[in-house]
Amino acid sequence: MSEIVTVAWQRYLRQLQLHPLRTKAITSGVLAGCSDTIAQKISGVKKLQLRRLLLFMLYGFCYAGPFGHFLHKLMEKIFKGKKGNETVAKKVLLEQLTASPWNNMIFMMYYGLVVEGRSFNLVSKKIRNDYPTIQLTSWKFWPIVGWINYQYMPLQLRVLFHSFVASCWGVFLNLKARSAATVKKA
Repeated sequence: MSEIVTVAWQRYLRQLQLHPLRTKAITSGVLAGCSDTIAQKISGVKKLQLRRLLLFMLYGFCYAGPFGHFLHKLMEKIFKGKKGNETVAKKVLLEQLTASPWNNMIFMMYYGLVVEGRSFNLVSKKIRNDYPTIQLTSWKFWPIVGWINYQYMPLQLRVLFHSFVASCWGVFLNLKARSAATVKKA
């Protein structure tokens, strides 16, 4: 079994080297799909909602993976050649003040408008009510993840690490973003 895992990992790393953006997008899409499957099961959905699952995979593939890819490239340009705890702290702070609020807002909008098909007014109301709590919770969790990512992960693996942790965070966001009407239907 370990040989299979080793070979698969080596192939994955090769794809990361040859096609970094595509590999990160696919990885993020698959992990977003896993996250939604878990969230659906936890929330008590009897039959897996395939449309919803595909929409989450699309989100990971088209937005989360590419965003992460370009965010980490930008961070490397901004902090080019700088190392150490102070630089890691600055990267984490910059990410938390810019990307984190943006990503949580985009996720909530995508979930409400696209996944649930709600009106803009209902989605806006939901965001006004829930966004502050989600963002504050995010700021308690993601700085630790960011620190580990910037301190210990090589650049080419940061999106993979982030996407893996984000799949767990996605279960939380997914369950939090669900509207009361959707919960009642399930």
